[in-house]
Amino acid sequence: MSAYDLNLLTSLHALLSEGSVAGAARRLHLSNSAMSRTLSRIRETFDDPILVRAGRSLVPTPRAIELRDRVSFLMDETQAILRNSSALDLSALERIFVIRANEGFIVEFGGALLRRLSGEAPRVGLRFAVKAEKDPRALREAQVDLDVGVLGETGPEIRMQALLRDRFVGVTALGHPLAAGPITAERYAAQRHISVSRRGLAHGPIDEALRAKGLKREVAAVVPSFPGALALARQTDFVANVPERQTAAARAGLFTFPLPLPTEEVVVSMMWHPRLDADPAHRWLRSCVRSACTG
Repeated sequence: MSAYDLNLLTSLHALLSEGSVAGAARRLHLSNSAMSRTLSRIRETFDDPILVRAGRSLVPTPRAIELRDRVSFLMDETQAILRNSSALDLSALERIFVIRANEGFIVEFGGALLRRLSGEAPRVGLRFAVKAEKDPRALREAQVDLDVGVLGETGPEIRMQALLRDRFVGVTALGHPLAAGPITAERYAAQRHISVSRRGLAHGPIDEALRAKGLKREVAAVVPSFPGALALARQTDFVANVPERQTAAARAGLFTFPLPLPTEEVVVSMMWHPRLDADPAHRWLRSCVRSACTG
């Protein structure tokens, strides 16, 4: 590391943020000539012009655009490291966090999360937003603080961390013929099923796995949430297919069995925008979510 002047990163961050030598100079309390000399050193270090003239203004090169988010992230991380951790007073923190998650996550982990938040920071509020679709716009536009679920289209700048790994299991009411066993793929496929899809789709990975065995199931109902599927399974002789860990408490009083066919493991992650990465309160929120999921 001694071969590099890490102060150049601070100057590069200012230049890319301001888009001009004069603006960066004012931001760092330097003279324009000193900032110009620093830009020359940055260009030499990165072997790229970084900012080039376009009329009366400067525009970033493709290399500079590539570096912009990464350098911004490094600056946020550096500030977090240098910031006094005792500066976050949870007893006085007043903030409302918005978490976008599906209903199954709220039912299984929402209570533990809310107890942790209210116990440590009584003035903090929590709002759960409907997870209608998988896209990063809500994070980018600061509509939500955390997005929890199976990774979808996130965008290259979105931060993420895995919370838990899950697998699907079959669930029926007690006394269902499947409970007498053995549960073969043929017996399983012969039942009427409840499918879970926010988009109303009746077929998915389970159907693909059955098709590989030359089998097909009948989907009798499609619901938008796992709690909804479990509620129907309690009242009918249909089979619900739900993630094991995310429905542990909700499956009480039902018959649960491993699926008699191979299905891919599901990874549930939390995702957030890099603008919040170094925020002490948001770091605390993420630690609370991790704790709620691990018990």
